[in-house]
Amino acid sequence: MAVQTNRPAPIEVDAVVLVGGQGTRLRPLTLSAPKPMLPTAGVPFLEHLLSRIRAVGIRHVVLGTSYKADTFTEYFGDGSAAGLDIEYLVEDVPLGTGGAIRNVADTLRADTVMVFNGDVLSGLDLSALLATHHDNDADVTLHLVKVPDPRAFGSVPTDPDGRVQAFLEKTDNPPTDQINAGCYVFRRSVLESIPAGRVVSVERETFPGLLAAGARVFGHVDSSYWLDLGTPAAFVRGSADLVTGIAPTDALPGPIGPALVLPGTSVAADATLSGGSTIGRDVRVGAGAVIDGAVVFDGAVIGVGTRVTRSVIGANARIGDGAVVTDAVIGDGAVIGARCELISGVRVWPGVVLPDAAVRFSAET
Repeated sequence: MAVQTNRPAPIEVDAVVLVGGQGTRLRPLTLSAPKPMLPTAGVPFLEHLLSRIRAVGIRHVVLGTSYKADTFTEYFGDGSAAGLDIEYLVEDVPLGTGGAIRNVADTLRADTVMVFNGDVLSGLDLSALLATHHDNDADVTLHLVKVPDPRAFGSVPTDPDGRVQAFLEKTDNPPTDQINAGCYVFRRSVLESIPAGRVVSVERETFPGLLAAGARVFGHVDSSYWLDLGTPAAFVRGSADLVTGIAPTDALPGPIGPALVLPGTSVAADATLSGGSTIGRDVRVGAGAVIDGAVVFDGAVIGVGTRVTRSVIGANARIGDGAVVTDAVIGDGAVIGARCELISGVRVWPGVVLPDAAVRFSAET
């Protein structure tokens, strides 16, 4: 079970969450909702992040939105139901990570600002990050996470005191296993110095520029749980890790365990649910079905003897008897006929209807 180690922040801190991306790598799931609003372990992913922000004592949260911005306001409102004070800033045109951060500057109240990417699932101790920032009198502090294979990421070396030395592009021979984990603490005046009204990358422009100017840029390095939910495989894994307690949250709508089953759902007595699967509301799971490490959205139907593994089944989709769905994404309202076999990254768009045995990877029908 993941241990929540956050302690209340000792000073006033604002939180900024960047949630403006279109989530194209997760299509077709993000055709109907932004990535941070996709059901993840029973609630929108953003609800898990906000629960951790609230746990550390932060109350004022600014959401930097763009794609399907109304879905955030409709669900969270002013944040009072979640014990937060939420404001929204809509980005009319894409401004990059730095531009999006600068875009919210006029809504800030505190001199210390914690910035989150809204698609990262993390076990970071937020209080420890804040302590690192203030102990070093830093202009900016970055969460740097150690990963087994940093070659797929830009690396961020630090000196023995934790001061950032460089921001390096992807390389086959990185000098450190520390990567930018997408969570930052800014001194407000430094955030306000980012150019306004144009595209800015914090990774390629803001942070290297601060280093060149001699600013105090530090890293908070740890090996905590960290996962970018940008792909279907990562999304499924992150949801399962929340359900099983590997990843921390205060927003899980049920006990941690091998599966999370939401209200209104009917599961046959001999069906098997495992691997941190989430079964949404008003779902029907047929006799002998096996659901392992999967996410099933509200209203879906899983047929008799059907196997669903490491996959996402969209809202109100229907998976026929004896079908096999492995490492796949099935869009909202799609109908997968009996005995179909959909594997290895297959994505079925919303509303598509596949007849019985229409797609198979084995000869027997």
